[in-house]
Amino acid sequence: MMAYYIDDVIKELKALSIDTPRKPKLPDDKLLDKYEAKIGFRFSDDYRKFLKQASDVFVGVLNPLIVTESGDATSELAIALSEAREMGLPNGWLPICEDNGDYYCLIENGKVCFWSHNGTTDELWPDLATWIKVVWIEES
Repeated sequence: MMAYYIDDVIKELKALSIDTPRKPKLPDDKLLDKYEAKIGFRFSDDYRKFLKQASDVFVGVLNPLIVTESGDATSELAIALSEAREMGLPNGWLPICEDNGDYYCLIENGKVCFWSHNGTTDELWPDLATWIKVVWIEES
C-alpha cells in the first residue's frame, strides 16, 4: 500500500471541502489538552494536527467527529465516544468519524479500524493519513 502523509492529505481535504455557513471553530492546543483529560485519551500527533487544521472540513458523505469548547456539537467526539461505548466499543478505541451508527476509530499503534455495532470487522488502515486518503477522499 502506498504511504500517505498527514500534511498532504490535510491539504487535499481542505482543497476539496465545500463551504458551509456554520463551520465549527478549529480547536487549539489548550482546548485539546483539556479535552484529552476529560475523555481519558492522549491524541496522537497526527490526530492533533488534523483536529487543529482540518476538523472543520466537509468532503463527501463522511464528516469527522469534532472537539468544541461547549462540548455539545452534533458531531462532538466526547458524545460519540460515550454512545459508542454504550454499544460495546472496546476500551482504548477512539472514534474519529461516525458512519450510520458505526465508527472509524483510532486504535493502538496509530492504526484506524472500522467498528460496527453489529460486530467486529476486519477493515483496517495503517495510519490516519492512509484512512483519510483511501476512505474519506477516494471512496466518499
